[in-house]
Amino acid sequence: MAARPVEPPPTSWHFPPVDAADEDGLVGVGADLEPGTLLAAYRSGLFPMPAGRNGPMGWWSPDPRGVLPLDQLRVSRSLRRSTHRYEVRVDTRFEAVMRACGDARRAGGWITEPMIAAYRRMHELGWAHSVESWSDEGDLVGGLYGIAIGGFFAGESMFSSAVDASKVALVDLVDRLRAAGYRLLDVQWATPHLRTLGVIEIPRPRYVVALEEAREMEVADAW
Repeated sequence: MAARPVEPPPTSWHFPPVDAADEDGLVGVGADLEPGTLLAAYRSGLFPMPAGRNGPMGWWSPDPRGVLPLDQLRVSRSLRRSTHRYEVRVDTRFEAVMRACGDARRAGGWITEPMIAAYRRMHELGWAHSVESWSDEGDLVGGLYGIAIGGFFAGESMFSSAVDASKVALVDLVDRLRAAGYRLLDVQWATPHLRTLGVIEIPRPRYVVALEEAREMEVADAW
C-alpha cells in the first residue's frame, strides 16, 4: 500500500458547492493556501488559481471538466521514441519543476510565490508530487506536478524546454498511476494540446461522482 501522507489540521474555511460556479467555473475568491484548505478544496472538486493576473485567489470547478482516462493516453511513434531520450525521476526537484511551470514568460506565469510555498508544504506532507524529465547532460528539461489523494491525481501544470520532455513525464505518470490502481487523472481544462494526448471532457456532476469514488480508494505506492 502507498505510504500515507500526513493529514494536516482541518481548514476553518467553508467552500460553496461546486455547482455554485459561474459560467467560467469560478466558485469563489479568498480563503488561504494552508494544507488543510487545499485538501478540502481538491476533495470537493475545486482547485486554486488567481482570478486574473495579480488578482485574488480564485477557487474553480469548470464544467465540463478535463480528464485523461488512464487507458486512453495517445502515444505517437515519435513520442514513444522520445521516452528513451530522457531519464524520468520522481520527487527529486519538486520546487524546481513548479518554478519552471510558473515562469512568467510562459502562459502559466500565474503560479505565484505563495502558491509555490503552499505546494512545497504539500509536497513535504506527502500530498504533492513531481514527475521530471532529465537530459543526458543532467539538466531538468521537462516535468509536471500535482496532488494525489487516494486514487485521484490532480495534474496542475507541466513545462518543457526540450522536445517532448513534458509529454514523456506525462507518459511516465500515466504508467505509474495505472500500475498503482489509480482511477482518475484530472487536468482541469481540455486544451487543444491536451486533447491530442487523449484528454476528454466530462460534465461536472459526473466528475464529482468519479472524484468521490477515487479519493477514497486504497492504492499502491506510485511514488
